[in-house]
Amino acid sequence: MFKKILLIITLLYAAAAFAAVDVNKATAAELDGIKGIGPGLSTKILDERKNGNFKDWSDFIARVGGVGEKTAAKFSTEGLTVNGKKFSAAGSGQGRSKGQCEDRKGRQEKQGHHRQRQEGRKAR
Repeated sequence: MFKKILLIITLLYAAAAFAAVDVNKATAAELDGIKGIGPGLSTKILDERKNGNFKDWSDFIARVGGVGEKTAAKFSTEGLTVNGKKFSAAGSGQGRSKGQCEDRKGRQEKQGHHRQRQEGRKAR
């Protein structure tokens, strides 16, 4: 009988350890329990949460300094959620806009043209 009770307690503890931690409800200790979040980052998160709950992952990434998409993905894998949702790069809104992509293409074309001019000068 004692072994069964011990097994049940162990299973409940394991389930609690892997339970999702919502960033809008978590205490400092719960945030510290997420691998990669230490006292400094949990303080940043809690301080920023005082300004209002995080709406989604993109809001979390924008408001908490030092957290980007890769870090958010790691935190999500470790059990952190924002409003009960896990991180997905597609839904974060952090990708490049069409205008940003076009600007980048333009810069690349200019750089290529600049390299060609330099190579032409060297050949002379």
